[in-house]
Amino acid sequence: MSLTCEDKQSISELLCRAAYAYDERKLDMLEACFSESATFTIQIVDADLIGPFEGRDAVMTLYRDSLAAQTDVRRHVISNVFFESEGDTPTVCSNLTLFATENGECRLLCTGVYRDTLQRVGDAWLLNRRHLDLDSAY
Repeated sequence: MSLTCEDKQSISELLCRAAYAYDERKLDMLEACFSESATFTIQIVDADLIGPFEGRDAVMTLYRDSLAAQTDVRRHVISNVFFESEGDTPTVCSNLTLFATENGECRLLCTGVYRDTLQRVGDAWLLNRRHLDLDSAY
């Protein structure tokens, strides 16, 4: 199955919606971006793999715990989105540029690459497998 332009637009919007939801602490919106069977792993350059966090509840616990420890305002900028594979479970690659603002100062926190595998549930595309390669620790 080849993805339609509408599918690709919906998936690109999903990636941006997940970033926005985290940044704005809209956890219901963020949770709605993930399938029930979602997994998430993180690799920080040359460090051990973090995760997998298996199931939407575990993924959301990771996000909630991260937000609870955060003292700054973050902006996840998603860019350079392209499809590595299409079909029933497309894989999407995108860049992450992460900014943080605290005490009136904005700084680049980190960069990285997301690799996401999507799942169609009803009429919606959802994140099913998410992996983040971070270029540095922060």
